[in-house]
Amino acid sequence: MAVTLNDTLSVKREMKAHYDFGQPFWDATRQKKLMLQYCKTAKKFQHFPRPVSIYTGRRRDIEWREVSGKGKVYSFTIAHRGPPAFQGTEPYAVASVTIDEGVNVIANVVNCKAEDLKVGMRVKPYWHPMANGEHLLMWQPDKDAK
Repeated sequence: MAVTLNDTLSVKREMKAHYDFGQPFWDATRQKKLMLQYCKTAKKFQHFPRPVSIYTGRRRDIEWREVSGKGKVYSFTIAHRGPPAFQGTEPYAVASVTIDEGVNVIANVVNCKAEDLKVGMRVKPYWHPMANGEHLLMWQPDKDAK
């Protein structure tokens, strides 16, 4: 029996206050851009935002860089029971995506049928608008990927 996924786009989400060190990430979402921290010494990206490099432990090693957000599904789950805000929208999908820059980012999957969702599938960002002008990153199939 085929499972029909819901997009969870109707779920009311309230943004929480952001830590200062992660504000560039959220500011970039206003323009539907994905900015990640990059350690200049280690030459590696890190996600989620932190006050220091996870590689060197130093603040001065970090800079923000824009990335495409495109990547491959590393793993996923289909939730059949959700927390209170998501109840009534089940089933929905959440995926850990290894973006092309080498870090994993977890978010909801939208615009995708359950039977199409696969490990290794190419995805790209879907930017869900929030009331405060920011956008919430979600994943959608990258139909242009080769």
